[in-house]
Order: sequence, then structure tokens, then C-alpha cells
Amino acid sequence: MKILLDTCVWGGARKDLDASGHDVVWAGEWQEDPGDEEILSRAHREGRILVTLDKDFGEMAIVRGIPHSGILRLVNLAARQQAAVCIRVLALYGNELQSGAIVTAEPGRLRIRPSD
Repeated sequence: MKILLDTCVWGGARKDLDASGHDVVWAGEWQEDPGDEEILSRAHREGRILVTLDKDFGEMAIVRGIPHSGILRLVNLAARQQAAVCIRVLALYGNELQSGAIVTAEPGRLRIRPSD
């Protein structure tokens, strides 16, 4: 799957996601942070699921109706847990995410908001 990791996601997660066969871009490698709207727009233009720690992306998608190609929000996970959780969620709910769902993953809990 095509993934865009937000700048707030641990950059080391990219290696594990790449090793799992995903096409991963990490915004932390860009020369400058273009801001949340551009990150979400770029993910959508490239057909990438956005992985973030930031709840603002879900609000942009739901409240403001900004188009996206799926959002996975990680909550209260240590940096070194992020890749493993992403890999598991993508394996179980990748189709839903690619269809525009918003998934929130936190220890002991997973919420899925299907695409409209």
C-alpha cells in the first residue's frame, strides 16, 4: 500500500513499513513542513494513506470535507510501537483505509469511521 507518514510519526517506522512491502514516504524528510492541509492534499493526490498522531487531519476531512485517501491516527503509542501497529492495522483494515476510512488505533482500542 502507498503510505505517507506525517512528520510527527517516528521516522524509524518507515524502515519496517518498507520491509513489509509498503511504498512509504515520510514527510519528515522534506526540506520544510508544508503544513497540514498540503500534507493531506499530497497524500490524496498520490493515493496514499496518511499515518499521523495529529487529530487535526480527521477534523479537516470530516468537518471541512477535505478529500483524502484514508487516515490512520495513532494515539498513545511509543515511537517503537508505531510501525508494528501500522502493519497490523493495514493488514486488517487496509481496504477500508484505501476506500477513505479514518481509523484511530490506540492501546486496547480501534475505532473505524467508514468513508461517506
